[in-house]
Amino acid sequence: MTTIPSTTPNRANRLRRTVAALLLGSTVLTGPALAGWAASHAQQAATPPAVTMLQDTPSTFADLAAKVSPAVVNIAATQEAKAEPRAQRGPGIPGFPPGSPFEEFFRQFQDQMGRNGGPDGGQDGGQDDQSPGPRGKSGALGSGFIIDPAGFVVTNNHVIDGASEITVTLQDGTAMPAKVIGRDAKTDIALLKVEPKKPLPSVDWADSDKTRVGDWVMAVGNPFGLGGTVTKGIVSARGRDIHSGPYDDYFQLDAAINRGNSGGPTFDLAGRVIGINTAIYSPNGGSVGIGFAIPSNLAKDVVAQLKESGKVERGWLGVKIQEVTPDIADSVGLPAAKGALVADVTADSPAQRAGLRQGDVVLSYAGKPVNSLRDLTRNVADTKPGDTVELKVLRGGRETAVQVRIDRLSEQPQVASADTDGGTGTGPQAEAAPVKGLKLAPLDQAARKRLGIADDVQGVVVVGLSGSVDVPIRPGDVIERIGDAEVKSPADVRHHVTEAEKAGQKALLMLINRQGNESFVALKLKA
Repeated sequence: MTTIPSTTPNRANRLRRTVAALLLGSTVLTGPALAGWAASHAQQAATPPAVTMLQDTPSTFADLAAKVSPAVVNIAATQEAKAEPRAQRGPGIPGFPPGSPFEEFFRQFQDQMGRNGGPDGGQDGGQDDQSPGPRGKSGALGSGFIIDPAGFVVTNNHVIDGASEITVTLQDGTAMPAKVIGRDAKTDIALLKVEPKKPLPSVDWADSDKTRVGDWVMAVGNPFGLGGTVTKGIVSARGRDIHSGPYDDYFQLDAAINRGNSGGPTFDLAGRVIGINTAIYSPNGGSVGIGFAIPSNLAKDVVAQLKESGKVERGWLGVKIQEVTPDIADSVGLPAAKGALVADVTADSPAQRAGLRQGDVVLSYAGKPVNSLRDLTRNVADTKPGDTVELKVLRGGRETAVQVRIDRLSEQPQVASADTDGGTGTGPQAEAAPVKGLKLAPLDQAARKRLGIADDVQGVVVVGLSGSVDVPIRPGDVIERIGDAEVKSPADVRHHVTEAEKAGQKALLMLINRQGNESFVALKLKA
């Protein structure tokens, strides 16, 4: 901790020297004038600017740790394991004679390390220890915390995923079997229930929206099986997307979080839970000061639904969206790369019934700005099925409002965009000269057969690229639309490019079909 030294003694010394100088000099303050002058300067000396900062800096976390630690638990999850030959014990176990004390020591050491860890740079806890125990089982250790004195415990889904047995151990050593009330893989949250003989200590949720970057936090958990471990730090960043799921919105923390901390809480200075510790970034498996926690405002809504019904219901809009890049923003007339571009509208979906169109850019949802794909994804998911919300979209260069009645998201997996490479074989011959480096040809039956393009796809096929041109289009792509206009021949593409250049556009928005998946790209016209 950096301590800011007080300047009070120096100011007091200067005050005394100044009073002496005034008394010895030609001008002498006496009576009320001297008393007023001395009082004002003495007040300044007594309250230096550093005092406010020092009061906000905790001198110890001991009281906070004593307050919240009884509500933090260790979680042991047991999975059925397939026995493997002893030769596959792993690189960390020397080849001691079977049954020797050294073999047992190192086996227990590997078991302990395996139960507490996930892959380097990823989530901890979970499925890494596959070493069979005496009964052909493997274990995983994690953390959790009690949110209800009746025995409801929150943890990460990956800590208990696939477990046949779950044991919750309290700070005082009391161990109880737990059952899963519900779990949500999309947010990596699970809710457990134990049956205590008396009410248990519990903690409350904080309002994570009020948590600021730089705020002090304290994490409590079970790293490497060391229960009740307390670490402190600050919130390093908000809104981190670590690509673990569709609703990523993590706090980044510099408090030490290690394998086995998964599912444990991070507290604010008032002892309220601001987040659930879920993942770490690490090149070596240990803490390097980059941990990630699920914000409490996201977690508590999920937990409330799990507690009520054992499952989570989410809203469904029915669109495939993609990022608005700077080039796409230029092509549609947006001043900044914000919003979510509608790449496709699902048939018989809320979006289709409301009149959303391919190429619309969603700028706001229910009055909240949409700055990124995650904003729209999370807002839709948080909407109660059956509610009607207003979307502001950019369409044809103008903003328009669309009213949408949100449906319930099905548990069936939705088809998402795919960006896969595939051989195109020998394609048709390009017509005329390339257009901005694109060698184009009509989409005839011969081209469909060679490239495997469905009969319902209409447009112009890209058969090659000219030189080392840098474009977001590949051979085999089919250009279906430019702006709002369909294209049926290479001449159509050339015409739209020419007209856009005459109008001074920096980029041109194109709808392409790549191996059956539609998405928008922006073709640069000038630097």
